[in-house]
Amino acid sequence: MARECEVCGKSSQFGNSVETRGKAKYLGGVGTKITGITRRKFKPNLQRIKVELPAGGAKRMKVCVQCIRSGRVRKAVKQKPFALPG
Repeated sequence: MARECEVCGKSSQFGNSVETRGKAKYLGGVGTKITGITRRKFKPNLQRIKVELPAGGAKRMKVCVQCIRSGRVRKAVKQKPFALPG
C-alpha cells in the first residue's frame, strides 16, 4: 500500500532499461545496436493531498497525478475564496 494510488490503485511496474549505441540509419549511420538490457521500476507520480470527500469534510490521501488532473478527486479548499462585503 506504500506506493499505490488510493483512488485508482495504480502502483509501481517493472520494465526494461535498454542501452544503445551507434547512429541511426536515417541519420547516415549503420544503425543502433543494443548493448545492454537491465530491469527497472516505473513508479507512479503520487502526491499526498487533502481530498474533498463527497459526504463533506476532507481527508489526506496518496493520489496519482492522473486522478487529480482528470477530476476523479477534488482538492480541498484551504481557505474560503475572498468575497467583497455587502
